[in-house]
Amino acid sequence: MSQEALAQVLRQLPFDTNRNVLVGAATADDAGVYRLDRDRALVQTVDFFTPIVDDPFAYGQLAAANALSDIFAMGGRSITALNIMGIPTDLVPPKIIAEILRGGLEKAKEVGCAIIGGHTIRNPEPVYGLAVTGVVAPKKMLTNATARPGDLLVLTKPLGTGIATTGIKRGLTSKALAKKTIALMSRVNTIGAELAERGLVRAATDITGFGLLGHLASMCRVSGVSAEIYGDEVPFIDQEIFKLIERDCVPGGTAQNLETANAVTDWGKTTPSKRILFADAQTSGGLLLCVSPNHFKQVLRLLKQYRTVSLAIIGKITRSQKRLICLTE
Repeated sequence: MSQEALAQVLRQLPFDTNRNVLVGAATADDAGVYRLDRDRALVQTVDFFTPIVDDPFAYGQLAAANALSDIFAMGGRSITALNIMGIPTDLVPPKIIAEILRGGLEKAKEVGCAIIGGHTIRNPEPVYGLAVTGVVAPKKMLTNATARPGDLLVLTKPLGTGIATTGIKRGLTSKALAKKTIALMSRVNTIGAELAERGLVRAATDITGFGLLGHLASMCRVSGVSAEIYGDEVPFIDQEIFKLIERDCVPGGTAQNLETANAVTDWGKTTPSKRILFADAQTSGGLLLCVSPNHFKQVLRLLKQYRTVSLAIIGKITRSQKRLICLTE
């Protein structure tokens, strides 16, 4: 479903006005947050998708990492998860199913999250993911609704996983790029919790299915601001990504994202291939952090300590403009 179609659906639903719901569906954030008491709140999310790589263990890892990262994007810590699986049991043998689940278990264990059960149904094609519950201190949580003019935009992973995995499916991505992409998607964004607990970040979101511009646009809308993106500073996985774009390795979700982005973005002199990259639908992408300039040195130090893949300042938050996002060189 496109971002625009999802928004149309959500507008038809009555949002919960329970005072303990700190973050609900209205702001299209990465997870919901429900306050338990003054010091604790639950963070809950669910995510699953069809295989984007052939290796079942890697698929399980990627799907788990993608779901777990939603909790870290809110500044929380994952504590428990439930497996969600749909499988064509007549086509996929038990050994492969076990490998998918084992991949998810290992990734959850890596971040101290216990998988305590789940649910499986018969499905025409495989789907796998997690429903995750985490905890966060209400005063420390991160949301996409608190960006402020002057904040620096920091991206913690390079773009291009949607294009690379489409190339993998078509046999066009090199082995080196495929390996690099899988390793990148397998990394969980634990740094989000570390930054939140230190009070170093103003707002955050993770870059997944709606791409960099889609998730940034949501942040701008709910925060009442706009953003300037420095196009030449946005990191990408490898130069090979642009060769794959030339060969039309563009996911359907990326094409939808680009169409949506056209309505809210001043592209400036951005090339067509970079427009596709900035709209690319990511799997287990990086965090987009809004950082006060006063805190940037501390944030950079912590990102380096945790060996974050990308340390790029890719833009800044501005006062509300006619277009939500402006691209500059």
